Amino acid sequence: MGANYAAHASELNLRTETAATVFSLWPNSLAGHRGTTTWPADLTSEVDYEAELGVIIGRPARNVAAADALDYVFGYTVVNDITARDLQFSEAQWSRSKSFDGFTPNGPVVVTADEIADPQDLWLTTNVDGMVLQEASTADMVRSVAEIIEFLSRSATLLPGTLISTGSPGGAGYSRDPRVFLTHKSTVTVTIGGIGFLTTYCSVV
Repeated sequence: MGANYAAHASELNLRTETAATVFSLWPNSLAGHRGTTTWPADLTSEVDYEAELGVIIGRPARNVAAADALDYVFGYTVVNDITARDLQFSEAQWSRSKSFDGFTPNGPVVVTADEIADPQDLWLTTNVDGMVLQEASTADMVRSVAEIIEFLSRSATLLPGTLISTGSPGGAGYSRDPRVFLTHKSTVTVTIGGIGFLTTYCSVV
């Protein structure tokens, strides 16, 4: 989900549309905790971090009402939606800029839905090389987890195992002055209260 926190949408000059912004993340982008994500220097020089709550669907969801949507969630995890900003804003779609190999680290655990009383009451932080650059609550989402599931399930069946990345809060490196991008040997740790933390190492080739 894109532009799902007003602060992030504003800092990137994106509109919060009546209809949600949806893009796909390709399977090759998935990576695990303490892995190293590598990208070519001649393709992008503006690689950014994005802390996001990940939602894993537990049973087929089709035409699900928001009031019932959380019953279809198996659990929650941590996602870092890494993005090549120079590609993102030079192309008409976002998937390629977010789907380099290893650009969607997630995990290392899934906390089952019964352990999370309210997915709209979780605290997200991003630490890059010792600096806290993102801090926000999932209460700040434009569309809640339940509303996201309702929206997506109207047009497609959400199959068990589907990972929904629910959007990033403000504080992205692209919007900072001066800008802060991930570089060779950067270390990024995304933490979500009640779930845990996800660390990614970076390498530029």
